[in-house]
Amino acid sequence: MSRPLPKPASDALVHDPEGGMARLLEIMRRLRDPETGCPWDIEQDFATIAPYTIEEAYEVADAIERGAMAELPGELGDLLFQVVYHAQMAEEAGYFAFADVVRAIADKMVMRHPHVFGEESRDKTAEDQVRDWEAVKARERGARASVLDGVAKGLPALTRAVKLQNRAARVGFDWPESGEVLDKVAEEAAELRAAADDPARAFEEFGDLLFVLANLARHLDIDPEAALRAANAKFIRRFGSVEGTLRAQGRRPEEATLAEMDALWDEAKRAEKARQG
Repeated sequence: MSRPLPKPASDALVHDPEGGMARLLEIMRRLRDPETGCPWDIEQDFATIAPYTIEEAYEVADAIERGAMAELPGELGDLLFQVVYHAQMAEEAGYFAFADVVRAIADKMVMRHPHVFGEESRDKTAEDQVRDWEAVKARERGARASVLDGVAKGLPALTRAVKLQNRAARVGFDWPESGEVLDKVAEEAAELRAAADDPARAFEEFGDLLFVLANLARHLDIDPEAALRAANAKFIRRFGSVEGTLRAQGRRPEEATLAEMDALWDEAKRAEKARQG
């Protein structure tokens, strides 16, 4: 009869609800242990985990947008676990450890806030602080070939577009008024219409239109990702209302005509606006 293996000494920490950060780091280490860890966790690498990291960041943003404060600790924990995961893999490969991650961000925050942690005056507006922050970041980037260097390629495309445009605007490459951006939106929409029969041109013109719309969002002080998320949520609500009405009639959407669904959509739209006052 086989005897159970002795439990590792770290079991006490793993099961200690007050173990804090040390507990989480030990859990991650144990999950990646090549002999006793989880097969799925052992197989992962930076590239396979990166999509989960992005997904968890979006789930944090979603909880905040919905005001779901009871869910936020769990979502933030999921995001923190992603940082721990990458740090564990890096330590295994000899690149760096979690302590290096903590040290790097702490040093960066101290350096970028001389008005809090240094001798610089705090007598500035929020706009002054943003300008100074960008100046510090520019010095950190050093003498790069372009002011656009360093904008992460892995960002959502709309967010990256806004960041690229902000960089260009800081050196004067920008429309002075939102009205001019609206004119450019109309111009790009017309070019897309003209290119509709040419897939390659339509692809390019559609990208140009999205890029200009991101610029318009920047001029209107709108987060385009947040605006699109809100539009997605609105579409889900209204289409759900269409489905609900059809369900009450004993029908499915595929059994209704487009005209019928359009009418139900308009009804849902009117009802929603009436509730909003």
